[in-house]
Amino acid sequence: MLQRYKFTEEDFRGEKFKDWSSPVQGNNDMLSITQPEAIAEVHANYFEAGADIVETNTFSGTTIAMADYGMEDYVYELNYESAKIAKKVAQEFTEKEPEKPRFVAGAMGPTNKTASMSPDVNDPGFRAISFDELRTAYKQQAKALLDGGVDLLLVETIFDTLNAKAALFAIEEIKEERNIEIPVMVSGTITDASGRTLSGQTAEAFLISVEHMPLLSVGFNCALGAKQLTPYLEVVSGKSNFAVSAYPNAGLPNAFGEYDETADEMAAQIKTYLDKQLINIVGGCCGTTPEHIHAIAKLVEGYAPRPLPELKKTEAAL
Repeated sequence: MLQRYKFTEEDFRGEKFKDWSSPVQGNNDMLSITQPEAIAEVHANYFEAGADIVETNTFSGTTIAMADYGMEDYVYELNYESAKIAKKVAQEFTEKEPEKPRFVAGAMGPTNKTASMSPDVNDPGFRAISFDELRTAYKQQAKALLDGGVDLLLVETIFDTLNAKAALFAIEEIKEERNIEIPVMVSGTITDASGRTLSGQTAEAFLISVEHMPLLSVGFNCALGAKQLTPYLEVVSGKSNFAVSAYPNAGLPNAFGEYDETADEMAAQIKTYLDKQLINIVGGCCGTTPEHIHAIAKLVEGYAPRPLPELKKTEAAL
């Protein structure tokens, strides 16, 4: 959606960063500071299409990811402003349609480092990032998102569960320090037809790795289209005590990295999730426009969400 604005390097910089020493075009998170009207407009378009939840414009909003642009010092501001923009739009829609409240999920992306694997094939023991470095970065991001008014936190596009564990640990620290409760969604990414995350976990292994945390939902997003995601949703749906979420891409990208799947084509595939009662929360990732969300929102009107299983009670051994 932001690519449709065709922002130039100067647009990305705005007044605040007009003399920045390195190129910043492509740093979409900073648009929350330099082009806040566009960010608000995108959120409004999705709410208008029927979305109940939008994500903040903070997918790369950690010091780790912002290091690519030398903008580590602006991480708090990026997240805080992103949350404020989304929350303001959400409140406006909730006031207009109180029977359909709108919510904001603070997006916490995977970063561009992996804690489980070496980036150097010649040195498999090397790690470019530590658990504690990730925890510190995620904690800063989560604090800013909460200060900006998000309703829940979304640890998403997880290709390395150890990274996600650092984020979840940081969130638990904040909850304890502030004496608050905040719903947390977790969404992994199955990277290819192997059915595994990049760090090698199957869908079931991924679920087992995070299910000790108090989560609102667990599920998958990105990488695959709706049809390809179905078998992995079946796995977590059958084994999870949490709500199950899915927001696939609008199909697979073409040779130019663009997404050709129409709204109706995507909705037709998501109908399988509904017919099988696999999900509680559904939406779209890469390539998903408000037209796609509108088609999905209309589709789900006639369906009940997946029934939540009763939590298993374990008896203490005598």
